[in-house]
Amino acid sequence: MCVKEVLVQNQVRLHARPATFFIQKANEYKSSIWVEKEERRVNAKSLLGVLSLGIVGGTTIRIIADGTDEEEAVNSLIELVQSGFTE
Repeated sequence: MCVKEVLVQNQVRLHARPATFFIQKANEYKSSIWVEKEERRVNAKSLLGVLSLGIVGGTTIRIIADGTDEEEAVNSLIELVQSGFTE
């Protein structure tokens, strides 16, 4: 299992478009992936789950993956968050 934290730097909340980029990236991997904000954990491959976290700029989230490509998945998703959700 691979777990890393990242600070979301977008000034607006994680709305549908950046959340879609995040989910598309998560779906590229075989591992089970979750996003955690405070004590709430959701499936990173679920649009409704990710949107339900209400992630806003300045929030620290935890990305958790478990599987054969867990390290690559977490690092790739952290890069996406740090880029401001640009492809």
